[in-house]
Amino acid sequence: MINFTLSKAQTEFRDYAHQVAVEEMRPISLECERTEQIPESFFWNMQKRFWAGSAGQARAQAREGEENQSNMLSMLSQEEMAWGDAALSTAIPGPGLAAPPILSNGTPEQQMRFLGPFMDGQLHWGALALTEPGIGSDVAGMSTTATLDGDEWVLNGHKHYITNGARADLVITFATVDKRKGREGIRPFVVPKGTPGLIVGRIEEKMGLRASQTAELIYENCRIPKDHLLAGRQKDTRAGGFKAAMGTLDATRPMVGALAVGIARAAYEAACQWVKEELPRGYPAHKRHDIEQELEELRQELQMSRYLVWRAAWMADQRIPNSREASMCKAYAGNLVMKVTAAAVRITAPGEDSELKQFIHKWFRDAKVFDIFEGTAQIQRLVIARRMFPKVNIP
Repeated sequence: MINFTLSKAQTEFRDYAHQVAVEEMRPISLECERTEQIPESFFWNMQKRFWAGSAGQARAQAREGEENQSNMLSMLSQEEMAWGDAALSTAIPGPGLAAPPILSNGTPEQQMRFLGPFMDGQLHWGALALTEPGIGSDVAGMSTTATLDGDEWVLNGHKHYITNGARADLVITFATVDKRKGREGIRPFVVPKGTPGLIVGRIEEKMGLRASQTAELIYENCRIPKDHLLAGRQKDTRAGGFKAAMGTLDATRPMVGALAVGIARAAYEAACQWVKEELPRGYPAHKRHDIEQELEELRQELQMSRYLVWRAAWMADQRIPNSREASMCKAYAGNLVMKVTAAAVRITAPGEDSELKQFIHKWFRDAKVFDIFEGTAQIQRLVIARRMFPKVNIP
């Protein structure tokens, strides 16, 4: 049964992640947003501090003698990292969004071959290429193709909005082997960095998460070995690729929800601090009471959002299908982070500019994408409705 009380080891792991956010992320957050650049020292510091040493020990302690907690631990760390800076969080070295499809669809040999290099202590990134121009969340409408030519797959197509796409050592690319089959023709492929025909296009200029690298990828007769197809664990490959894409989203949507909770919490805490320390003297008592009541309601919603994320993560750890719960936590948290950051901007509007207000304005800009990526709010509601009413024909 799910337990919303964290164990001692889980609490220590969360606290360590928060310490990393305080010491490594907040001090450079505003400068990284301004320049849209991340110092290389940050990557090495995160490699040493978060993926080794104390953090590694905390993970081991949290897992020791207990059930699988990998998703739950990820949610705890993601919230703290986003509290520090969500853009920097997405840039932390590691397999990232490439890991779920490799783990779910790759053979043991493929898992070792493609994920093993991430354990060598060097800086490596993974990326997931799913979204295409013109199709948005309609994965079944994918137009990137993969054609088998002897012992090689030849990929042609165009992907965009790919997090860490330009720096990734490998990109999990979803493509169709037969457009006529729709979703049943989709397959996941591993495309290593430097593969001829894999072209990095523009790096997007964004309103929020400005320090996070979002790239365009173009595939022009991009040839990869035949064994780079991730279908070794699928008994029936007819819909395996589409299921792999949806399974990846079931794993990553709670992660997005946790990031949204982290930003919302940061904005909420900043607004509370401003009310306590900087609210102008002589401010009408009844208006102050209204602000305090609003903040208390937001605190309650934050806790509800966090519990939705934890439930989806717990279900994933228990290998319980969580498509509906993953969409629920992503939809709720994506809406809440917009609500909280907008309230923080409005509440702190009086008075002079300050670093605190600069952070709040940054978080407001960062918040919008959480209603969009990994599936828009409309798509989440559609997924939820289909899981609630599976026999009803919902367009």
